[in-house]
Amino acid sequence: MRRLEVGGIVLAALDAAARETMLFAAVGFLIGGIDDLAVDLVFLTVWARRRLSPASIGNGDGTLAEYPARPTPRRFAVFVPAWDEAAVIGAMLRTTLARFGAADYRVYVGAYPNDRATIDAVAAIAGQAARVRLVIGGVAGPTTKADCLNTLWHALQRDAAGGWRADAIVLHDAEDVVDRHELRIYDALLDRYAVVQLPVLPLIDRRARLVSGHYADEFSEAHTKNLVVRQALGAGLPLAGVGCAIARDSLAAVAAARGGNPFDGGSLTEDYELGLMLSQRGATGVVARIREGAGTPLVAVRAYFPATLETAVRQKARWMIGIAFAGWDRLGWARARHWSEHWMRMRDRRAPLAMLVLAVAYVALLGWGASNLAHWLAATPIPRVGTATAVLLRVNAAMLLWRLVARVAFTTRDYGWREGLWSLPRMLVANLIALLAVRRAVWRYAAMLRGADVRWDKTAHVFPDDAAIEP
Repeated sequence: MRRLEVGGIVLAALDAAARETMLFAAVGFLIGGIDDLAVDLVFLTVWARRRLSPASIGNGDGTLAEYPARPTPRRFAVFVPAWDEAAVIGAMLRTTLARFGAADYRVYVGAYPNDRATIDAVAAIAGQAARVRLVIGGVAGPTTKADCLNTLWHALQRDAAGGWRADAIVLHDAEDVVDRHELRIYDALLDRYAVVQLPVLPLIDRRARLVSGHYADEFSEAHTKNLVVRQALGAGLPLAGVGCAIARDSLAAVAAARGGNPFDGGSLTEDYELGLMLSQRGATGVVARIREGAGTPLVAVRAYFPATLETAVRQKARWMIGIAFAGWDRLGWARARHWSEHWMRMRDRRAPLAMLVLAVAYVALLGWGASNLAHWLAATPIPRVGTATAVLLRVNAAMLLWRLVARVAFTTRDYGWREGLWSLPRMLVANLIALLAVRRAVWRYAAMLRGADVRWDKTAHVFPDDAAIEP
């Protein structure tokens, strides 16, 4: 009899735990789902408006023919920060020189005095191409990417004093595959905007389709929908750190406000922060989704992203620290009545809470399975879900289905229907990576609060062969 009573108590406790965790997760999913749905509705409104009104040179849509070359093209300085990039920097520079051709530009590559291999790789290219400028910092690396970019900015200032003055700064990473048309697009759009962001299209490693491919899914949605919505609402446009051009005067204004350095050397996500700071200072930005012609691929930056679970977790943790944790401390919120900026920053910072809800949802799933099994073994009725809870679950299921359809649609648009279908199992992989990343981010951010050095926690890069980088 005593054993039956104890068993009943344990079973009741298991039922209660399963019920409460499910309710917590369901409410969390509902809030997040409504948030996502609101963004979708804004995007569909913008999309419909642009379909009804032909694209023009002002809004960053259309084809290359709508963006003719200017009679007097701008001069560009391309910044490429590099730490431990000897494996890719040579190929990246050769590809960049070939694709940019005769345009008016220089490539500034930042290296560190204790990274001899990268210095030698850059020097070998610079010795053959006067457009490539090797800039070696004064301190041993790694510091932060922002610190390296500041070194390049000061080198550009010295060149300006000597007579070579750039009109705009283009940011790229050492593993990027540039697009042959990007300088032309920057040149056309900088007449109206101070900041131009091209889409980033991650290359998919066929040997690690699930991990590397989830970046393709996320960037397709982010650079097709999320950035477009931010622009439409007048919210700040966070930069991707690659494939973006910034008018020199706008960047110089930020540098003046920061005591000479346009990039915050203590930031892990200097590109994100710079985009928001430029917006706060009145610099307008645009997402340029432009195709060479009808039915052709986007003019975009392409690159391989991490292809293993460990490296993907490291990268996502760095982004989470810089945006959700440190970004909150460093940037705060917008001015009181700028509701769209508040909304977008809230979305940027919701990742840790979203992962908490997701983790509780998995616990609830296991709890319900254990509860049902226990009731079956005890030959007792399985508890029924209440009417309100059942409605909540059905609403969440409908929003999840919409989310899956949207993910497939965005990936299909940029990568074709096969990758669109692959995006479905990759959502589970993305969830796993995010769950592991938030744990790492919390511990690393706590260490930063205790005074740990902020360092460039980069991952090893791979540059694609010619077949992989077409077009």
